[in-house]
Amino acid sequence: MLSLLTANQIREADTFTITNEPIAPIDLMERASAAFADRFMLHFPDKNQAISVYCGTGNNGGDGLAIARMLYEHKYTNLHIKIARFSEKASNDFNINLGRLERMGLSLTELKPDTDFPADTSAIIIDALLGSGLNKPLSGDYKKLAEFINSVNSTVIAVDVPTGFFTDGEMDAAATVVKADLVITFQQPKINFLLPESAPYIKCWEVAAIGIDESFVLSLNSPYRFIEEDDIKKMLKPRQPFSNKGTYGHALIVAGQAKTMGAALLCSSACVYAGAGLTTACVPESGLTALNSYMPEIMAIIRKGDEPPVIEWGQFNTIGIGPGLGKDKNAKALLTDVLTNYDEPVVIDADALNLLAANPNLWNKVSAGSIITPHMKEFDRLFGKHANWWQRLQSCREKAKQHHIYIVLKNDYTLIATPEGKVYFNPTGNPAMATGGMGDVLTGIITSLLAQKYTPEEACLAGVYIHGKAGDELAQPKRMNVVLPEQVAEYLPIVMAKLMA
Repeated sequence: MLSLLTANQIREADTFTITNEPIAPIDLMERASAAFADRFMLHFPDKNQAISVYCGTGNNGGDGLAIARMLYEHKYTNLHIKIARFSEKASNDFNINLGRLERMGLSLTELKPDTDFPADTSAIIIDALLGSGLNKPLSGDYKKLAEFINSVNSTVIAVDVPTGFFTDGEMDAAATVVKADLVITFQQPKINFLLPESAPYIKCWEVAAIGIDESFVLSLNSPYRFIEEDDIKKMLKPRQPFSNKGTYGHALIVAGQAKTMGAALLCSSACVYAGAGLTTACVPESGLTALNSYMPEIMAIIRKGDEPPVIEWGQFNTIGIGPGLGKDKNAKALLTDVLTNYDEPVVIDADALNLLAANPNLWNKVSAGSIITPHMKEFDRLFGKHANWWQRLQSCREKAKQHHIYIVLKNDYTLIATPEGKVYFNPTGNPAMATGGMGDVLTGIITSLLAQKYTPEEACLAGVYIHGKAGDELAQPKRMNVVLPEQVAEYLPIVMAKLMA
């Protein structure tokens, strides 16, 4: 599990590494620049391409100068090094690397304030202007230079973060930011890389380890974590000899109406495929034939008109409620019945979330440890409008603690917030999965894992990961441009077996 740090914590970790490794700051810069250069050369092996390296006069610019020197030493000779000399200030490590370049005889161009920038026809631009410490939008000459770089038809590679991009905190939607085709970032992804506000500025990113002291990083106790595959491998429980269907729990899925039985079918089938020993679906009478035809392994409790269904609460290890349930008085009564009579954690999704938003008094009935799985619009209905995703991230932490629940906020990097105020970012999933019903499958998976006696936190982390992993394997390498929810559900046993192998 990677700890994700704020800009201030990144500086603390750098300082600790310098003091306690020990290593001189210029040598840590050398190590980081070498890590960047190695990644860069893997992506761009053509040593004849013209490369412009734009450097500020701080430590990010020092990285840029060191990277230019290393590329030159590896026979990248078509280099154009441009220094944004917009003030008299320069960091000590920048000056050291500037001296090293000058002794090699490389030509440098200085960009002065209030002047036009020379035309740039390089195929590649390396952005090393400003680093992770930025805490206000670009203005003046730096803003003008960022706009110029964005106007050039070149592939842009950013060193650590794109110039103008905040590593954490709220981003001004009107801010000027260098648009990077690739960011090679140091040690761990930056928190804002994982939020949708990054989309206009970062096409993709990758991490280059630079030897920052990991024990100290962990000691900073950041609430933000990035899930890794090994975390899920350790979490999943292979089936054991002499086990039986009772070993793997009994899940109840309360879902569907006459016109929305698809949601109930997808959710229930995902619960079966994810390994629940028994799955029962509480569905309208009109949906029974569809249920039996779709997957005979699923048992049924029938809802007839306005009559409340008869549910023996004690026979179920957990309940998932919401997909396709509707928002009428019967649906509200059913949700109230579940929350009143069942005191173990439940999974609440879709229409059940909208009912909860419309009837906030029901929050008092939600059992501690329950899981809600909203998308952005459902989240805002529950907890109010948010101006940006950083605000949603903070609300996730606050509301999970307030209600003693787990919040799975669906996104490219789905967030899982815990009652302790931690937030986990999930790395799996892809745009091919952007189809109706995919969330119903996720609800079924999480419900299934809860039934199998995974903790609510484990059910969220593993459920979100294997859901996205199944979609990734189906979509890559370009097997499918669109991955359907039914395909993800059916593929779950395979992806889980691979992870547990």
